Amino acid sequence: MGDLRFDFSGRVALVTGAASGIGKALAERLAACGARLVLVDRSESVRELAETLPTEALVRVQDVADEAAVIESVAAVHERFGRVDVLVNNAGIGPLEAAETMSCELWDQTQAVNLRGVFLFCREVGKGMLGQGEGRIVNLASQAASVGLDRHLAYCSSKSGVLGLTRTLALEWGPRGVTVNAVSPTVVETELGRYGWAGEKGERMKALIPTRRFAQPDEIVAAILYLASREAAMVNGADLRVDGGYTAI
Repeated sequence: MGDLRFDFSGRVALVTGAASGIGKALAERLAACGARLVLVDRSESVRELAETLPTEALVRVQDVADEAAVIESVAAVHERFGRVDVLVNNAGIGPLEAAETMSCELWDQTQAVNLRGVFLFCREVGKGMLGQGEGRIVNLASQAASVGLDRHLAYCSSKSGVLGLTRTLALEWGPRGVTVNAVSPTVVETELGRYGWAGEKGERMKALIPTRRFAQPDEIVAAILYLASREAAMVNGADLRVDGGYTAI
């Protein structure tokens, strides 16, 4: 990604799930591109990340599905920076279970983080973006939003919901200057990806991907940066699949 250049100088970007994986790589790249950051994660380690960045960063340690916490965090962001220009809903979980033995607790937890959290941050940050007449929202969906995956019932359902939410917001908010898009990765070489696709299971999955490999975090970051940039002003309601052709089969 050394040649990838987007200018985020003077812009404020909020990233959920920022402590690790794609979120961490994205935060580092946004900082390098000049953005001021709001880093949201339930892990305290996000504070350590903020200290390493060459830009001003506000840290919020919270559950993305907690409505009161989201409202409080967005208010704190506006008090500190006055606005949010870019929102990236990256936080997500992927617990695995067979459909016939899945508990309501696992189902509800997955929907809460992967879908309710996206809704809450879109709603609260979106209000400010609509008021200022511009904004970029990028939601992390998944190839699992478009295909079925074994033992991924809750995850596939939540990510399908993210696509529905993204398209509806794009329709409602596009005329008012706010674009809303999704990025749908294949398996990414992160802690979450390795948890779900380790060993022989992962090798079988790679064999089904036309590029014959999993994605790297920076490859997903590149797609997010484009959709979050000024250059992507005409892209709205899109689902950018970074899946090596898996869903083309």
